[in-house]
Amino acid sequence: MNNKEFIAELSQRMGYSQADTQKMVTNVLNAMSDHFQEGGSLTVPSFGSFEIKKKLERVIVNPVSGQRMLVPPKLVLSFRPNLSWKAKIKKGGKD
Repeated sequence: MNNKEFIAELSQRMGYSQADTQKMVTNVLNAMSDHFQEGGSLTVPSFGSFEIKKKLERVIVNPVSGQRMLVPPKLVLSFRPNLSWKAKIKKGGKD
């Protein structure tokens, strides 16, 4: 499903125009992005949680040349789905 299909489906379910639905989705994603840039985490009940994790500095080896390189530390966004979602996905989406 691409963005256009998602907005069409969501607007139909919510009873809003596609333009209004696109604005709402954009506002939600912008608010989430701002919160993550501040280092915060976000939990969506019955869906899952998003959090910022720090990956430590590490040494990697290039498999072709054998050269060792240092990868600097970085922040990554991680998602942990709710247990009910995990179970649903394991069953192939069937209840």
